[in-house]
Amino acid sequence: MKHSIDCTWKEGMAFESTIEGHTIKLDAAEEFGGKNSGPTPKPLLLTSLAGCTAMDVISLLKKMKQPVSFFNIEVESELSESHPKTYTGITMVYQFKKGDGLDESKVEKAIKLSQEQYCGVSAMLKKATTVDYRIEYLD
Repeated sequence: MKHSIDCTWKEGMAFESTIEGHTIKLDAAEEFGGKNSGPTPKPLLLTSLAGCTAMDVISLLKKMKQPVSFFNIEVESELSESHPKTYTGITMVYQFKKGDGLDESKVEKAIKLSQEQYCGVSAMLKKATTVDYRIEYLD
């Protein structure tokens, strides 16, 4: 399967990227010549990571007949000091609702399968930096 996108310059540092018929506006902060009218590219990379693994995990948990009522992923990373500025490590926090009746071993299995077998974004990023995760159960 081939993926293709268009990324068109609009003005200043603003671009519009068309992905599978959906448009995302990108821009830079004012200090870098933009108007801050859209996200910058690197955080979108983290969004792609979160979305990829989230879709895996929710699909697997549904197949395992787990009663998920809340699911969130927080992704944290630091940029290197020198150029090219890259992520020096990524940590994902998988969050679920405490008291949902989730089998924690199945949650762990779904996340592990995503991280080790299914999530292509994670596999690509692991070639460039560390990708770690932890699981939290929130009240």
